[in-house]
Amino acid sequence: MSTRDHRARTERTGTGRPEASARRRRDARPGGATPAGAGDRVVIGTVPPAVRVCGALLVLAGLAGVLAAVPTYLVVGGEELRQVRGVGGALATLLIPVVHLTVGATLLRRAVPKFGLAYAAVAGALAVGELLIELYRGSSSTARPGVEVLAGERVLTSSVQVGAGWVLGVVALVLTVLAGVVGTAAWGRTVMEDRGPLDPVRSLLAGAAVLLGVVAVLSLSLPAADVPEQLRTDPATGMRVVVVQEGPQALLERPGLALLGGLLLAGTLLLCAVVAPSLRPRLAVVGGLLAVAVTVLRAGLAGLRDAVSSDELVWTVPGVGLVLAGLGLLALTAVAWRARRTSA
Repeated sequence: MSTRDHRARTERTGTGRPEASARRRRDARPGGATPAGAGDRVVIGTVPPAVRVCGALLVLAGLAGVLAAVPTYLVVGGEELRQVRGVGGALATLLIPVVHLTVGATLLRRAVPKFGLAYAAVAGALAVGELLIELYRGSSSTARPGVEVLAGERVLTSSVQVGAGWVLGVVALVLTVLAGVVGTAAWGRTVMEDRGPLDPVRSLLAGAAVLLGVVAVLSLSLPAADVPEQLRTDPATGMRVVVVQEGPQALLERPGLALLGGLLLAGTLLLCAVVAPSLRPRLAVVGGLLAVAVTVLRAGLAGLRDAVSSDELVWTVPGVGLVLAGLGLLALTAVAWRARRTSA
């Protein structure tokens, strides 16, 4: 080959290795292998259409969750309750819908698909227990009336009527469960690999996630906001006695669907905390831990919202534990995300 012919071939391919250049161009096409990070060397191959279906379901769940914050949630004993009252209520209510929208958008673009699929699978599994609890609140809570804290209000569930906010919330949970089912089905047919930058710290990450998961489950078993005990003076004896007031029912004290939902939520949360750090590639760990973290953090923030918005309630130690566990899980999510920096 003459020097002029070699130069012309080099200019057409952009390198002295035409095969390597052609491979890079082929890999950059949608559905082909594409590097997603300079230090991580993430390779994305086959992305089935179900990935976009999963993303669409997550986006719809997020939209339904955002819309559920506006209208009446429940009418309990003639009192209308709304989920959002102030900044704290908005943060606790909109945290998960906003994350759904963000992750769903990445799946619609087929970007880092196993990140979104892992998030959807874990969020869908956790939503099953939450769905059963919501169904109990809107349909069965009057069968055994008791004191509950709903949308920041301490109420007696003597009569309950559902509002548009409750219906939209249930729709959001159903869509989340469907997204989890579709995401799980698409997982095995989606190709996404990396060079294993998380492997050196994976065992430490798993141990910390399990510990935080146990803390979260123990905290969920008691109310995040409760009625404080009162000291009163007995007029007959002049002695000061502790008067215990009836407070909201704990997660595992409720009957029927609520008890089943609480058991499923606690068991699934702990299982997902164990499984998420073992997922591959690294970004799948990020997605799985993110779903667990926002679920735990939302529960803790809801307790804080209830304590701030009501003069009858105080924030409890389990409520503090949920917030700390949620923040700890977010920190582990950040550690998994930043692990790509060490592989450059």
